Amino acid sequence: MHRRTLVKSAAALGLAGGLGSVGFNAFAAGKIKPGDKAALIVVDVQNCFLDGGTLAVKGGNEVIPVINALAPAFQNIVVTQDWHTAGHASFASTYSGKKPFETTKLSYGTQVLWPDHCVQGTDDAALGKDLKVPTAQLIIRKGFHKDMDSYSAFEEADHKTATGLAGYLKARGIKTVFVTGLATDFCVAWTAMDARKAGFEAYVIEDATRGIDLNGSLAAAWKQMTAKGVKRIQSADIQAA
Repeated sequence: MHRRTLVKSAAALGLAGGLGSVGFNAFAAGKIKPGDKAALIVVDVQNCFLDGGTLAVKGGNEVIPVINALAPAFQNIVVTQDWHTAGHASFASTYSGKKPFETTKLSYGTQVLWPDHCVQGTDDAALGKDLKVPTAQLIIRKGFHKDMDSYSAFEEADHKTATGLAGYLKARGIKTVFVTGLATDFCVAWTAMDARKAGFEAYVIEDATRGIDLNGSLAAAWKQMTAKGVKRIQSADIQAA
């Protein structure tokens, strides 16, 4: 099994609890009803990005009840985790004289430097205890290569190394993905855009995400996503189960 993809039963996960061909069963009262060809992707809802975490996203905890309410509407759910080594190339502490949110050049381009966060095996890297997606079938752990970051659930930051998610979804007949989680302008955006690159219809459920907004990055991310054909919706647009 590929190291990046960990397929387990819901219990083993430790979790608490143009439309015709893209995987929707029907519209009901103007709402989208996801079918068996749609998947919900829950990006990095981990302690490190929640209140009190090492890289807390403002309002990050607010996405949890929204995602929990969405989950029963989806037959297919994938969860991602940032899963860094100690001394990771994306950590400012790895470089003498560098501070968080500065940048450096790595082999694949410019890298934002972050506070140490989501280190493998720590409570900081664990999924939020209140997240309830009991029908999740897959966890993608990303960012574990010491010399390379990975915002996207589909590809590493070099835009060459695949995580295996696209193949997993296509093998199951998935045509459409709905992306939620943290943070809108980094891992959510890259995941949604790479979903489009891989041939999926992609929707970001805005109120199920929160952004970091580093130097205007949130507005820039929405602009880039729109240009790539990612659609922006709200949780109220999804028909409840």
